[in-house]
Amino acid sequence: MRHAFLAFLILLSACLPVRAQDAPAPFDGDLQRLAEILGTLHYLRGICGSNEGAKWRNEMQALIDAETPSGDRRARMIAGFNRGYNGFQQTYRTCTPAAAVAIRRYIEEGSKISRDLTARYAN
Repeated sequence: MRHAFLAFLILLSACLPVRAQDAPAPFDGDLQRLAEILGTLHYLRGICGSNEGAKWRNEMQALIDAETPSGDRRARMIAGFNRGYNGFQQTYRTCTPAAAVAIRRYIEEGSKISRDLTARYAN
C-alpha cells in the first residue's frame, strides 16, 4: 500500500495544473492535509524502525518542487508538514501498536487524497 501512495503522489505532482504563484488553488486544503500526513509519516515511520531515513521529508520536498508554491501557500504547506510531525512527536516516544495503526491509516488517507486529486485535476 505504501508503494501505491508514493506512486499516486508522484502522479499527482505531475498532473496538477499550473497557475499563478500566489493565487489560491481549489485543492490547497487537500495539499495542506497531504503535507500534514507526510510530516506525520516522517515522524512515525522513523520511530517505528522503518529505516526509510528522509523518505517522507523527500516526498514533501518533491510535492513542493512540483507545486512551486510561494509566499503564504508555501508557508501553509510547510506548516502542515511540521504540524503533523510535531503533533505525533508530542504523543509518541516509541513505536506502539497504536502508532502502527496510525501509520496504516495515514498511508490510506494520503493515498485517497492523492487518487482524488489526480482524478479531479489531471489533464
